[in-house]
Amino acid sequence: MEKYMFLFRGGDVSHLSPQQQEAHMGKWLAWVEKLTKEGKYLAGEPLLPGGKTVSGVKKTVTDGPFTESKEVVGGFFLIEAKDYDEAVHIAKDSPDFEYNGSVEVRTVMKMDF
Repeated sequence: MEKYMFLFRGGDVSHLSPQQQEAHMGKWLAWVEKLTKEGKYLAGEPLLPGGKTVSGVKKTVTDGPFTESKEVVGGFFLIEAKDYDEAVHIAKDSPDFEYNGSVEVRTVMKMDF
């Protein structure tokens, strides 16, 4: 099994009623439960908007990132899958697609320490 990271972008549900947002969150929780039962889900968390960016040789700190809402990383999952194709297949179950969300699927590099 390999590790893969899902980076969730977009999928803004702020325009929904509280009841609709709660129902949408239920879809996320059901997905996590399914992946956990299958032994695929390792970790994941939503991310709050905003943050700081540290960059350059002088380690300059700026507010941000400032990007279009569809590009903001709203959270991540760390999963296990047998290969990249399976990871992509799993990502297709993300509940945010109905709200124009996207999932970036990245292979986690193995490091021997």
